[in-house]
Amino acid sequence: MRKTEIYKLDSPYREDLTISGYSFGHGKKAACIVGSIRGNEVQQLYVCSQIIRKLEELEAARKIAADKEILVVPSVNHHAMNIGKRFWPVDNTDINRMFPGYNLGETTQRIAAGVFEKVKDYDYGIQFASFYMPGDFIPHVRMMDTGKQNTSLAGLFGLPYVVVRKPRPIDTTTLNYNWQIWDTNAYSIYTTETDFIDEDSAGQAVSAVLRFLTRMGILKHSCHSGYISTVIAEEELASVRTAAGGIYRRLCHPGDDVRMGTPLAEIVHPYEGNVIFTVLSPTAGTVFFTHKKPLVTENEVICKIFIPDRV
Repeated sequence: MRKTEIYKLDSPYREDLTISGYSFGHGKKAACIVGSIRGNEVQQLYVCSQIIRKLEELEAARKIAADKEILVVPSVNHHAMNIGKRFWPVDNTDINRMFPGYNLGETTQRIAAGVFEKVKDYDYGIQFASFYMPGDFIPHVRMMDTGKQNTSLAGLFGLPYVVVRKPRPIDTTTLNYNWQIWDTNAYSIYTTETDFIDEDSAGQAVSAVLRFLTRMGILKHSCHSGYISTVIAEEELASVRTAAGGIYRRLCHPGDDVRMGTPLAEIVHPYEGNVIFTVLSPTAGTVFFTHKKPLVTENEVICKIFIPDRV
């Protein structure tokens, strides 16, 4: 294992931002794994730390292919993480909306440019990402529909689902999208948690990455075969909204099979304590995502349900 400096940003008011990378093996740039780009991505940081620990063991056992190199960047935005912020603390901008970056631009543009310069030449790019809405997911692989995506390779992670989404204009400045444009096979992995550590889904994510690297000939490692992934389009996920705001009481969890009319959540009056609205499933399907924070606003998405053959 070799620890290197990926990028360093001088700071006049606190310690310098030093982004570290951990390299394993030697030779062709085979795979790059990136962890937390946002400051609340604690689960993503933890998963990368466990991958680093496992790759160190595999390297010592000579189980990395002789001509392959793996790079792991566990954290990009730990300045925000250290003070409990999601985005860059000075101007509240999102580094994962700044790729491929600009080395003469704003601070987050320069950080993105410095990181992308070091990660853009790998054959495979794996990012542990988080959703813009707070909540829990079924563990899955997510890809942008750029015309360069390969869902067959995404299935080699052995996670339950592979989700393909059409990029919106704002998505063109993400790491995943730019990896694909620069001819890297890019995959974003979503685990159950973001702000907190979930050991079960973290272990599932570590196994998925090791499984993928083994199947691509980068590692020599025996692992469980995992799931036969179901490939779905994001349009097959029905958004369920609440008609009232208040205290949120979740009644379902990712992976639950529901019928039309199944109670998904209750909204409790914040002052009087009575249930003012019960969110019912509008369809039969599998709960893919659920809201988790204790409060919701009116018309907020609190659940996404996978409906096969919806498109």
